[in-house]
Amino acid sequence: MEDWLEIGTVVSAQGLKGEVRVYPDSDFPERFEIPGQRWLWHKGAEQPEARELVHGRYLSGKGLYVLKFADVNTREQAEAMKGYRLVVSQADRLPLAAGEFHLHDLIGLAVFQQVSQEQVGTVIGVATAGNDLLEVQLSPAQSKVFIPLVREIVPTVDLANGRIEITPPAGLLPESSQSVVSEPAKAEDA
Repeated sequence: MEDWLEIGTVVSAQGLKGEVRVYPDSDFPERFEIPGQRWLWHKGAEQPEARELVHGRYLSGKGLYVLKFADVNTREQAEAMKGYRLVVSQADRLPLAAGEFHLHDLIGLAVFQQVSQEQVGTVIGVATAGNDLLEVQLSPAQSKVFIPLVREIVPTVDLANGRIEITPPAGLLPESSQSVVSEPAKAEDA
């Protein structure tokens, strides 16, 4: 799978005419809407198989795409595709603007507290649930936490230097991983 990048997962059938619902892992709608060859990978397969995308549309209220592939014409055929992953070759990555990155590229990066520059862990995965979440293995192998991938909490992603800097709110990390910041002493009334 190292030569391929996952861009979506078939989660269910849609209707009776062979359409499937796809949860996207890509910010490029053209991958789901413009007809042409796509690659699908299913459990047990050694390589993905080419399939022709006939059409696709976005379901805005659901955050899903509905896709129609050639030669998939019944609900039963569509249901058999549940769990298939849409993939693209690493060579077919679309160019990104400055400051953008592929979520897959975050795996393996070291995570540091921005203020103290103390390393708190390493990104071991990325989950999507409303917004993207970094799955971080805390140092030294204490436990795992999920950190929301939002600018307020993750202000710095430095792919070139293999690091992410975070400013976690209180309670996001276990006590032993939080930087201790003491408040200035208050003058007592005399």
